[in-house]
Amino acid sequence: MQNQTTSSVPTKKSSFLMFLIPSLIGLFLFMAPITYNGDITIPVAVLAKSIQSVFDGYLVAMVTTIIGFMAVASLLTKVLKPSFITSNGFLNSLFNPTIPWLIVRLVGGICVLFTFFQIGPKAVWEPNTGGLVLNDLLPVLFSVFIFAGLLLPLLLNFGLLELFGTLLSKIMRPVFNLPGRSAIDCMTSWLGDGSVGILLTSKQYENRFYTQREAAVVGTTFSAVSITFSLVVIAQVELEHMFLPFYLTVCLAGIVAAVIIPRLPPLSWKKDQFIDGTERNADSEAIPQGYNTFTWGLELAVKKAGEVKSIKSVFVDGVKNAVDMVFGVLPVVMGLGTLALVAAEYTPVFSILGQPFIPFLELLGVPEAVEASQTIVVGFADMFLPAILAASIESDMTRFIIAAMSVTQLIYMSEVGALLLGSKIPVNIFELFVIFILRTLITLPVIAGVAHLIF
Repeated sequence: MQNQTTSSVPTKKSSFLMFLIPSLIGLFLFMAPITYNGDITIPVAVLAKSIQSVFDGYLVAMVTTIIGFMAVASLLTKVLKPSFITSNGFLNSLFNPTIPWLIVRLVGGICVLFTFFQIGPKAVWEPNTGGLVLNDLLPVLFSVFIFAGLLLPLLLNFGLLELFGTLLSKIMRPVFNLPGRSAIDCMTSWLGDGSVGILLTSKQYENRFYTQREAAVVGTTFSAVSITFSLVVIAQVELEHMFLPFYLTVCLAGIVAAVIIPRLPPLSWKKDQFIDGTERNADSEAIPQGYNTFTWGLELAVKKAGEVKSIKSVFVDGVKNAVDMVFGVLPVVMGLGTLALVAAEYTPVFSILGQPFIPFLELLGVPEAVEASQTIVVGFADMFLPAILAASIESDMTRFIIAAMSVTQLIYMSEVGALLLGSKIPVNIFELFVIFILRTLITLPVIAGVAHLIF
């Protein structure tokens, strides 16, 4: 009996250290704000930039090769069904997508070859469409995915999320109806990169820590834009001297949207079921008698760390994460991102969709409402496009509103939207567009109200 009691003590030195040391390293790498080249960022993002420096001049060719390879390999797998792939769970999920996703990969392969060799229709490969995705976005994503994927087990496998999930459940559950661990996704995105937050969310959904509804809400609501990118946006509209009120406005509008939008369709219609169809136990977050929030969180954390069998298994998980994101998601981003930017550049679709917003903007007292309306829906293609279009608007207030709106809209197909569609998170492109419009309608009054107080 004594031996059984001793073995179940959660703070046994070896198990506790197995939780503490990797978790502290993970906290530092993914969440510690540091200054690098004058920007506030996180260590994982700095490591990603190191890859870009080492392979500068080669990354675009590497990404092109990967996307082209995945298009051909996926097509051959679908046609030939080689047993060494179909009998392996990981390889089958990587190389044998459903027909719609196969088409997306083939479109991505065509777009990347057109862009790299600058052949075919110029609309596909010019600098503002495919060139923007291939040359500016994909090398950054490739670098982030490598390190974030390899190092993500430090957050997932050693109990850190179990501890934080218990500590923060009293805030996240009543306010956002989400598990406490979702706060980690938000903080990682906020300090570093939204793509890391989506990767983290997808892996937690696959591992049955998030239900379908929770994964969809976290992925579309808490994959926030980093401080660094927010500074780039406000600089584009020549209002960088107003960064502090701008970012506070973005945070306020983002919180309002995070409280309201998950309670509306389509997110409210998502099932509270895990990826395997099972339901969440209503008592799963309850704290047993004899524990407080911290001690129960620590017990769960140490128990989770004790499940780690070997460092090799953790490394294998990290490699699978990185391969899954690099080979699985980059083709999706190339295909969908390029098509969205072509639509923005060469068709009036986004201008037409912006017309209904003119009365809304006028009601909110936004100067140059007609010009501002043309920037609203174009953000669905790329977050930076509204700021580029707003640069020609004379009113400082309107430029401020457009810049803040573009950041709080959050879902744009050249990165976040394509990443969500390429992940296991249960959302489709129509739902993403509806959420994008809802975010716009809800955050615009908040942003305009603050702008009227400032200007």
